[in-house]
Amino acid sequence: MPLLLIAAGGTGGHMFPAQALAEAMLARGWRVKLSTDARGARYAGGFPGAVAVEQVASATFARGGVVAKALVPLRIAGGVLGAALSMRRDRPAVVVGFGGYPSIPALAAATLLRIPRMIHEQNGIPGRVNTLFARRVDRFACGTWPTTLPSGVQGVPTGNPVRAAVRDRAGAAYIPPGDYPMSLVVIGGSQGARILSDVVPAAVAALPEAVRANLRVAHQARAEDAARVTEAYAQAGVRAEVEPFFADIPRRLSEAQLVISRSGASSVADISVIGRPAILIPFAAATADHQTANARGLVEAGAAVLMPEAALSPAALAEQMAAILTQPQLASRMASAALAQSHPDAAEALAALVLELAGVPVP
Repeated sequence: MPLLLIAAGGTGGHMFPAQALAEAMLARGWRVKLSTDARGARYAGGFPGAVAVEQVASATFARGGVVAKALVPLRIAGGVLGAALSMRRDRPAVVVGFGGYPSIPALAAATLLRIPRMIHEQNGIPGRVNTLFARRVDRFACGTWPTTLPSGVQGVPTGNPVRAAVRDRAGAAYIPPGDYPMSLVVIGGSQGARILSDVVPAAVAALPEAVRANLRVAHQARAEDAARVTEAYAQAGVRAEVEPFFADIPRRLSEAQLVISRSGASSVADISVIGRPAILIPFAAATADHQTANARGLVEAGAAVLMPEAALSPAALAEQMAAILTQPQLASRMASAALAQSHPDAAEALAALVLELAGVPVP
């Protein structure tokens, strides 16, 4: 069976679409390996058991002190050597990088060994690693379109692949808000976002009593913030589940009347494939403000409200929440608009590119 080697960094934004491609290629009878570092391996629990995980040495100049930064080139060189030796033993038909510094060794080794290779960029503005390799790969697939690409690089729009658990809920019937129990889902990336923990509970407390009384909240927050966030909801008289990570986010999204989220590429993809109204709050410190670029499609389609961090306050957020939760027709239009922006077949489009690079006929 041909081998696909997937290289991805250690965040949900990289790992979720990588997992979706792994599922699609396993279904086609391919073998799949995941190349990542120790941090990335911790996010690999959702991958099918048939995916072998290979840990490689990698590093970034963005962390650590002077000594750690001085050792970065040596660690990366060691990772490239290790990846190259592994590929010589078991040569992949194709190597696909999903971004993040842990993908450097596999992409560099594939370049040296002239193995067909591809990048999938999730965001509207490519990250540093994908920009570095953009001219050294055979295909550059884009999850967000349009994507700002380096000069001379031609992108292939595929959409952002979503996991099987999300595809299983694609287009789930939306129950608009009303005078009955309603669900609010708050997600801020793989480990939550502090600003959402600071602002959302206070915004919920400021909602009209008739809305607040019906609200149930699932809030993804950092472990160190969980106690105070739980207490804030309790003080507002709102039932809330507060966890660092929800393994069943697809189910929760499908049951939600409203989603408040960062606009990471995977979150935007999940929200659109399932089809839910959203308030998107881009991470202000994201490289080149790529989360604002990610949100643009849903916002322009009328599926989401964009709230920059600079404009975020409990009062302003409560006003936007109330506008959606008290207008069922508006909420339903937003849900439909989100669904119209979705790419539930993105994993299949990416798999077709893999087959093309491998010289295998695409069915």
